[in-house]
Amino acid sequence: MFNHIAPRYDFLNHLLSFGIDKIWRKRLIRGLLKKNPEKVIDVATGTADLAIALVKKSDTVYVDGVDIAEAMLTVGNQKLIKKKLDNRVKLRLASAENLPFSDYQYDACMVAFGVRNFENPLVGLTEIFRVLKLGGTINVLEFTTPKFFLVKFVYQFYFTKVLPFIGRKVSGHSTAYSYLPNSVERFKERNEFIDLLKQAGFEHASFKLQSFGIAAIYRAQKV
Repeated sequence: MFNHIAPRYDFLNHLLSFGIDKIWRKRLIRGLLKKNPEKVIDVATGTADLAIALVKKSDTVYVDGVDIAEAMLTVGNQKLIKKKLDNRVKLRLASAENLPFSDYQYDACMVAFGVRNFENPLVGLTEIFRVLKLGGTINVLEFTTPKFFLVKFVYQFYFTKVLPFIGRKVSGHSTAYSYLPNSVERFKERNEFIDLLKQAGFEHASFKLQSFGIAAIYRAQKV
């Protein structure tokens, strides 16, 4: 599915979120850089949007990006070459549940809209924990379901009716953007995700809601 929608993925992300996703990514990066990381892993990197935004913000960061969709990585590599960032971001075909890196490699990990796509979220988070150095942080941006009635009503109408229709028309894939609201609905969010981070071994786990609770940034540390 992700291989099929790769050519239109970036365009649809920004269109369907009205560009708000760029603001969320900037906030995630701002918090991640507080620890001055030098080596970062971007899990479920997709077309490397987040990795590119990070290395543009810091001249000293190196990023390894992994994803299971080869077509996404192809688009990502094209962007990196065009922007002359391919020496600072390296993309690799790999699953979050089986990262091809040794223990204690990274100062930080970031995942944007990817954890809910892990085949087994706890296994993926445990793998991330393994490759982080002591003191390393995990920084996750993910959709949540708003609690306030009016926002929740508009959000659910948009997510279940409008977004799948536009996504289907633009991407040419019949189910990809119906999968999105379904995956968000199944995702263990807010305090449930905090519990999952703790099960994986992380401490000091917290989250901050974004844009009336339609997304959240989760952070935790390996100590």
